[in-house]
Amino acid sequence: MPDTSSPAPEIRPQKPSRVIRIDPDHPSPETIHRAAEAIKNKGVVVFPTQCLYGLAADARNTSAIKQIFHVKQRPETNPLLILIHRPADLDELVTHIPEPAKRLIQTFWPGGLTLIFKAAPGISDLLTAGTGNIGIRIPSHPVARALVQAAGGPITGTSANLSGSPGCSRITDIPQKLLQAVDRVLDAGTLKGGTGSTILDITCDPPRVLRQGAIPSDILNQTLCRTMKTGKT
Repeated sequence: MPDTSSPAPEIRPQKPSRVIRIDPDHPSPETIHRAAEAIKNKGVVVFPTQCLYGLAADARNTSAIKQIFHVKQRPETNPLLILIHRPADLDELVTHIPEPAKRLIQTFWPGGLTLIFKAAPGISDLLTAGTGNIGIRIPSHPVARALVQAAGGPITGTSANLSGSPGCSRITDIPQKLLQAVDRVLDAGTLKGGTGSTILDITCDPPRVLRQGAIPSDILNQTLCRTMKTGKT
């Protein structure tokens, strides 16, 4: 008799999941390497910072930066801050480092302080939004630090959200539309949340807080006052 049974369904290989669990304290070097390779190939990666999830792309590549604006639906009139691995990386990114900034860097980096510098020539206008200034910090989260080191250069550190929406401390809070548009998601579990880093403009005198965040402004002022007193002695 002829075989009338239905043919077995074709088994197709599944695409690898974009969402990858990662240990927040001891991130897998292989997972970090793969995420860094995606960044080097003009991709966008969701990654954890101390408070909120961020979007990482190669801050030296124009098309990668444009992808960040596209993913976030962010107007190009809004600048993007960047993350670096060590203070020496500033040399190629800023015109100079004011004395107050040096004390702040020693005290609060790595950590929740973004400093606004005068951008060096060659820094993308997309990052500065044409202001000539660039926001930079060294992250303290182990995954973020490992990622920026493996990427071999500065990466974007903007929050993983749609423009105008609150930042997200859990992957499940990030809009699906955004998650589907990125190349890789590093899920380190629930972060502590909050407002993200404090942003301090050191291009003006005295320095000015642009956003209250992880580090209280009174603590910054105490550090700046000590710097001024030291400079007078």
